[in-house]
Order: sequence, then C-alpha cells, then structure tokens
Amino acid sequence: MPIHTYTNWNSRPSDQFDQIEPFRKYIFICEGANTETFYFKRLIDIRKQLGIHPLIDVCLWEKTDEDRNLSFAKNLFDFAIKQKENPNNEFDYERDKMVIVFDGDIFEKKVEGYDELISNIEKTDIAGVTNPNFELFLLLHIDGSYEEKIKGHEVEFLNVDENGRYSYAYNLLRDLTGMNAKKNPEIGNLADEVQIAISQEKMINQDIHNLKGNVSSNIGKILEEIINEKP
Repeated sequence: MPIHTYTNWNSRPSDQFDQIEPFRKYIFICEGANTETFYFKRLIDIRKQLGIHPLIDVCLWEKTDEDRNLSFAKNLFDFAIKQKENPNNEFDYERDKMVIVFDGDIFEKKVEGYDELISNIEKTDIAGVTNPNFELFLLLHIDGSYEEKIKGHEVEFLNVDENGRYSYAYNLLRDLTGMNAKKNPEIGNLADEVQIAISQEKMINQDIHNLKGNVSSNIGKILEEIINEKP
C-alpha cells in the first residue's frame, strides 16, 4: 500500500453528513516523513477551529513502506503523479489540488532543475517550498520570532554546518521549543498558532520563483488561501 490518507473529513456520525462529498480536496504530500507529518496531522485535527469551510477537505497522503523515506523533490513529484493516477485514491482532476511540500536547500548549490520542477508542478498543482527547510516555517509560529531570530540572520539560515547540512533553523527551533522536530510529535502543536505564522511569513520571501539565496516560505500563504476559500 503506497499511501495512508489522514483526514477528519466527514467524521461526524450523522446521516445528514453521510452523503456529502467535498467540493475540493487539498492533498498534502511531503518530502519529510516525520516533521511535516506531525504538523499537518495537527492542522487537519483543528480545521474547524481554523474556520476551514466544511466543504473543503484537507488531507495528508503519507508515504508508506518502501516509499516512506522517499525524498528529493523530483522523485516526490513523480510519486504524487502516480498516486493521482491510482483510481483507489479517488483524485478528482477537475477540483482537487495536490500540495507538494519540499525543502529548497538542495537547490542552493547542489541540484539543478528547480525552475523546471516548479513549472511542472504548477501546471496542475501547488508547490509548497521552504528555504532552507520546513523548520523555518515552524519557527514563524513563535510570536516575535521574525524580529528576534530571523531578521538580520538570513545568512546563518543559508550556511551549511561542518557536516554540509542546513541545520541552523532546526537547531534554533530545538533551542526555542525544547523539542527535536524530527522525533517529537508534539512539535505539531505549533499548528495551533498558524495565524501567527501566516502573518510573520509575509515578512520574508514568499515568491518561490525567486528562492535561491533567499530565506523563503510559501506554506503560510497556501494555508491562508485554503482557510479563506469559500466554495
């Protein structure tokens, strides 16, 4: 089984709701197997509090088995296409949108083909990109973090450590929350403060077409559009 679907769509055991189909599904599929999963599961759990319209379904397609640790954005995109084509997943090409979430850091120096990848995704779906990584977006959920921790420190975020990793955002998030974002599911509770993240994200680069060399995220922008959609 290639995916596991996480949603709380139509979860109320009421005859009145049994027959309703969502107007649109936003399906998140993520490069990271842990951190992003912790976050989007919590976001889905609190969809009602966030004011997401009852006819909008937000779900997470989790990679399973041999695909669980599948990463690299191009492979993720290919995987997403296969899942859409699988009739068991009931993807509606007219209405539904896939949101493919990945880190931009590998495109800073190592990997070519970023613009082509974004262009291919945006023909039918949505690219959610963070540069350097998803921990940057999580940092934005902490009130005041842009002014205190990000502004003026952009260079540190895009520098690699002695192991060649972009670890600054991860380490900073760990220091501020006391949690290892890759191992502790409680990090997902930051989703409760998504409105703070949406607001603070507007202070950094949200244009994923202008990603290279810029601390960037458009995840909050995507979530704001979903929250505000009124079918």
